Amino acid sequence: MTAPEQRTTRRWLTELANGNRRWIQGTVLFGTLAGVATIGQMVLLALIVYRGLIEKTPVSHLTYLFLALIGAMVVRALFQGLQTRMATHASAQVRRSVRRQIHQHWQAAGPIVTGQESAGALAREWIDHVESLHGYFARFLPQMSLSVIIPLMILALVFWLDWLAGIFLLLSAPLIPLFMALVGMGAEKLNQQHFETISRLSGQFLDKVRGLTTLQLFGQTEPAAEIIEHRSDRYRKVTMKTLKVAFLSSAVLEFFSSVAIAVIAIYIGFGLLGYIEFGPADELTLFNGLLILLLAPEFFQPLRTLSQHYHDRAAALGASAEILARFQQFEEEAGTPPRRVEAKTETSGTIELQNVTFRYADASTDLLRGLSLTIPRGQAIALTGPSGGGKSTLLHLLAGFLTPSSGTIQVFGQEPGSFSFGWLGQRGFLVQGTWADNLRLTSPDASDVAIETALKRVGLGDLVNSRPEGIDSPIAEDGRGLSGGRPAD
Repeated sequence: MTAPEQRTTRRWLTELANGNRRWIQGTVLFGTLAGVATIGQMVLLALIVYRGLIEKTPVSHLTYLFLALIGAMVVRALFQGLQTRMATHASAQVRRSVRRQIHQHWQAAGPIVTGQESAGALAREWIDHVESLHGYFARFLPQMSLSVIIPLMILALVFWLDWLAGIFLLLSAPLIPLFMALVGMGAEKLNQQHFETISRLSGQFLDKVRGLTTLQLFGQTEPAAEIIEHRSDRYRKVTMKTLKVAFLSSAVLEFFSSVAIAVIAIYIGFGLLGYIEFGPADELTLFNGLLILLLAPEFFQPLRTLSQHYHDRAAALGASAEILARFQQFEEEAGTPPRRVEAKTETSGTIELQNVTFRYADASTDLLRGLSLTIPRGQAIALTGPSGGGKSTLLHLLAGFLTPSSGTIQVFGQEPGSFSFGWLGQRGFLVQGTWADNLRLTSPDASDVAIETALKRVGLGDLVNSRPEGIDSPIAEDGRGLSGGRPAD
């Protein structure tokens, strides 16, 4: 992914975040409150240990501290639950918005452009690519703020308790973001390769399934299976590389955070034993030292969590790059949008084409040239001509799927595609079953009498009567058993 593509991808993600800023801010708010409850929990725990061991306070006198500790734990869990709820809602809103954008681009491109793409790749983008954005908006983006707010609160408290321990934390904190960024550079590239590979694999697998009959007829099932096996093995290797980077980054970050905590533990231990007299070490108490040791892991935890979610960012960038590339492709192939026509005061009762010329982008000659046609409302028109003569293209122009190179088209006084219309394509959708099963897809509660009546009203009564089983005649997905040919077995 080039630098301009990265900037475009990040800008698009930022725009999506700005549209749902309220929910993301709510996630950060509840995460911050959970962090405050965590600090209070550690203070109470250190205070209980100090009073029980050093001041020899009876357990009965510490009841209120134990109750406060339990309350802090409950409050922390409550805020964490609210944080998760807000994060999930923010992610759901973003994914809904992205799917709306994808649908708009599909609709703007029309069935002509989308039909040239693999249905498996488009379905993959609609489902998995969009779902890959969940971790970025639900976890990584809020955690970026929490990884600054919570460590700063803990750092301020540690500096108040012991400024030397605070310096140790301050010096070790930048190591985690530094190594996280270094590892993340490779993770972004691997994630983009991952999405490209799985998109190609999905499209190829669906194409092979669709053409399975043809492959069997020509004896090409084994070569096709070998191709799928090869692509699957490539996908496996890319996935394992991604996991390798994930485990490597986690190991590096855990190592440095553990070393930093160990350094602070050594300082606290030797300070309490009296071996260190520099700075505030000789003033350390069990309460101060224990509290600092309890807060040290919590200081690094937001940064460690951010590093774990950094791969969500890499996955989101890879998925977003694929989605934006598809948007750009559809915009280029769809061409300019249909030209607006002046609205008439009265709705026309005709379909009018005036001097319409159309040429495909990859063609050298016009497919339609100077076509003028007027069709009154209610007429049934049959378009006849040789294959490739432009019959389907003319229908696509009337439906608004294509834009004429020149000339004007008005459908009942409006521009093509500006209102709902009925469209019966050349390829129907049928399920394996009977005629009645297919008709009940839209009306599950329709009775046999209602189905037979509907078929007779559309002129199919004779065809139904010619079949021994009537509406219970079997039909296959490819239409066998419906047309005038032999009924399906």
